[in-house]
Amino acid sequence: MTETSSRAETGPATRTGADFLSRFLGYGKPFFIGLILPLGAALIWEAVVALGWNTGRLLPPPSVIWDTLAALWQKGDLTRHAAATLWRVVVGFGLGVVAGTILGAITGYYRPVARLIDPTFQALRAIPSIAWVPLFILWFGIFELPKVMLIAVGVFFPVYLGVMDAIRSVDRKFVEVGRVFRLSGTGMVVRILLPAIFPAYVTALRSGLGLGWMFVVAAEFMGASTGLGYLLVDGQQLGKPAQIVAAILIFAILGKITDSLLAWVTAPFLTWEDSFARGKEARTGAGEA
Repeated sequence: MTETSSRAETGPATRTGADFLSRFLGYGKPFFIGLILPLGAALIWEAVVALGWNTGRLLPPPSVIWDTLAALWQKGDLTRHAAATLWRVVVGFGLGVVAGTILGAITGYYRPVARLIDPTFQALRAIPSIAWVPLFILWFGIFELPKVMLIAVGVFFPVYLGVMDAIRSVDRKFVEVGRVFRLSGTGMVVRILLPAIFPAYVTALRSGLGLGWMFVVAAEFMGASTGLGYLLVDGQQLGKPAQIVAAILIFAILGKITDSLLAWVTAPFLTWEDSFARGKEARTGAGEA
């Protein structure tokens, strides 16, 4: 009785702050909530430099970075370099996804094939992206092909591993149900395997896309004359920290846009999923209503 009354007395008071924070962060517009941290950090740094607490020479304030972006935009350099990088990532991502999906499905479905080729892929997966650069230059030259291939390598491994593990992790009961209903091989894949592995597949795609954006930096170090990686190198060689930070900022924006686009495209295929996050969103929406 005492314990119950103690909880009743302390519960509302201790939960008030947490409930307010949860409602504030979960209310309505996640895009704007997601801007709080970066915009807050930018405003603080702008104030630090404006007050003279730091020179901002090595890390320019947002106002200087904005002026740099505006100058690059007016000259047309920003659009040209961003488009070149985006094209490389899109093509490399497509190649990596196709190869990773096919080989991941084969190794996940056929265990003898996995025993043959998976150890080699796992060893190759540990090789740093920079280590591939000199070899790809020797094989493919210094133009677009080695850059796209390097990005494809970065995308391939998380997609391959995600598909293989997802197929291996399919609940055996689902497969048995398919056999009870005498599904054909194609029917088993379409009705059982694909729905079961798709959530993990989407996660693998998003991981591969993130690595694709990481690998494009190394790719554009291979003698590129266009691209955001070129802006990074040019800024480093000429001592332009504002240009370096501006290029990093565009990397972050493009990476976030492409990841959000991928999540949006795949979301309709996951509406059936009864996950914790979806259940929590449903309860929050019901509470607000």
